[in-house]
Amino acid sequence: MSDINRSLTEIVGEHYVSNQPEELYFYARDPGLMPPHKPDYVVVPKTVEEIQKIVRLANQNKIPIVPMGAGMALTGLVIPLRGGIVIDMKRMNKIIEVNEKARYVIVEGGTSHGLLKSYLDKNYPRLRHSIPDSPATATIAANVMIHGQGRLTQQYGFNSDMVAGLEVVLPSGDICKIGSCSLSPDWFSKGAPLPDLSGLFLGWFGATGIITKVALKLYPRKRMRDVEIFVTDRGNLVPDIIYELTHTEMVEDINIFTQPLPMIFKDNHHITIFMTGDTDEELEFKKKLIFGALDRFIKGKDGGFMSVGLAMKQTLLEMPQRSVSRFADVKKGGGFEYSGPILLVERYLGCTRKLVELASKYDLAYSAMARIIGRGHCMMFGFSFTFNRADPDMMDRVRKALQEVSDYALVVGGVFWKPTIEEQRMAIEKMDPNTWNLMKMIKKNLDPDGIMNPGNWEVA
Repeated sequence: MSDINRSLTEIVGEHYVSNQPEELYFYARDPGLMPPHKPDYVVVPKTVEEIQKIVRLANQNKIPIVPMGAGMALTGLVIPLRGGIVIDMKRMNKIIEVNEKARYVIVEGGTSHGLLKSYLDKNYPRLRHSIPDSPATATIAANVMIHGQGRLTQQYGFNSDMVAGLEVVLPSGDICKIGSCSLSPDWFSKGAPLPDLSGLFLGWFGATGIITKVALKLYPRKRMRDVEIFVTDRGNLVPDIIYELTHTEMVEDINIFTQPLPMIFKDNHHITIFMTGDTDEELEFKKKLIFGALDRFIKGKDGGFMSVGLAMKQTLLEMPQRSVSRFADVKKGGGFEYSGPILLVERYLGCTRKLVELASKYDLAYSAMARIIGRGHCMMFGFSFTFNRADPDMMDRVRKALQEVSDYALVVGGVFWKPTIEEQRMAIEKMDPNTWNLMKMIKKNLDPDGIMNPGNWEVA
């Protein structure tokens, strides 16, 4: 391996390659439950050409490669299960181009959501992108790779649906451009009217290539945002309420949360409704339509709007919402994991009941959060548990609870979002065999030596 060390140093420089145990320690784990596994090397490249050289070196020596953003997926997707080289993308963080009129931006593969938000706020205040509720250091390329969600998910779908083009280093070391950028200087489409090849890389967790550039669609940024919370104690009505809200087409984002504490929240379902507008009149018009859409639930005494104080409103309007991250340390042990299957909104009540059942069975702190995707076409339901990393028994109870969540999700027709290795295996077993054969064909043709993030979407 000394030859590999020397070769990596020649590619990226001695300050940007390491096999020191204190650094390998951090790259061996994420905040979730998967046991750590150390890489052999960590490299931090600066250019696409350096990534090409690293990939070709790994190919020649059959060394595994794991591309990494900020490592915040929680489900072990960037833990180097078979050692090898972790490629940390943090130095590739340039914002290359913003096309204001066509509303898209091109960024390098290590650019964070926080950096892009700050840049747009300062230089293009009329533009915005879909920001997830993960910490601001989460990277754009990794987020679209896992079909991430953000503040515009309810309107436009997954953040991966907002991709307008990709540049990818293939497992061979070759560069491939995906979308309009493959034959035009303009990055306005990842597919249509061409064949959409982005699916060869999005959702694969780095098992088919390394995203080095992303073009992302931008959207109008309204001057004002506001939030209202509709509360009901009848979980069976939540799908009907969501249907009426999405039918207005006035809502920017819809989240639903339920939690046992504080007691005022217990047994209630809180539907958080975000709206935007350029004028007071526009916001009031939207609110009028939204209130009207839910009028029958209010008159039937099945729910109502709660007062949202200034402090709570400021918390809810944060982008990203720091309160989401704070839940991760409720047990003061820095541990947090959730399973977030994508499934129909009508499965909401069953999911909440299952979560409460599991929290009671395993004596765990929990929170439920659902995010509506598209115009109510589906939702992500987060079965969320927090734990103390210094308490192995608590971690074991969370593992057992999440295993039951995974079993339940498949039974009710869910599809795993950013699945763990075990959930990937479960999905493969249930998947249409011809679908899996097609996935195997893609993986084997793109990565015949199996060096790209091995263990994920395992072919063997």
